[in-house]
Amino acid sequence: MPVIVPDSVKVTISNRTVSVEGPKGKLQLDLPELTEAKLEDNQVLVTRESDEKRAKAMHGLARSLINNMVIGVEKGFVKKLEIHGVGFKAAVKGQVLNLNLGYSHEINHEIPAGINVSVENNTNITIEGADKAVVGKVAAEVRSYYPVEPYKGKGVRYSDEQVVRKQGKQVT
Repeated sequence: MPVIVPDSVKVTISNRTVSVEGPKGKLQLDLPELTEAKLEDNQVLVTRESDEKRAKAMHGLARSLINNMVIGVEKGFVKKLEIHGVGFKAAVKGQVLNLNLGYSHEINHEIPAGINVSVENNTNITIEGADKAVVGKVAAEVRSYYPVEPYKGKGVRYSDEQVVRKQGKQVT
């Protein structure tokens, strides 16, 4: 299945490196083993060397990675997090995300290059960027500082995450 390249995105393939440039940024990928890529008529075609299991897996991986790069530099990727809990809040100071999550200290998370983080109402964090993997990694790292606990529902969660609440201890 070819990856369609929109007019606003420029793709170049040299040796085993695919470079994608667009309005949201520039990304680069070294192709996995057993795969080849070529650009024809605003489409990137990924091919494999053989039909063995590993080659098929690498073929699908390479195609997905290139597709995510094209989507990322054209539209970008967004992850939204919510903070729930009394006194829990977040703020962005330069390239650092400052989190107060009920611990005795503040948590300062370094924001990687190419990622934009914004905070609304001290509790809604939006993470944006062109690289899908880096956006997801930053969101997962921020969430890991205080994952949602099931009794009171306090913690950092994805905006679309469903939290199953447990019933507390019963006093008889």
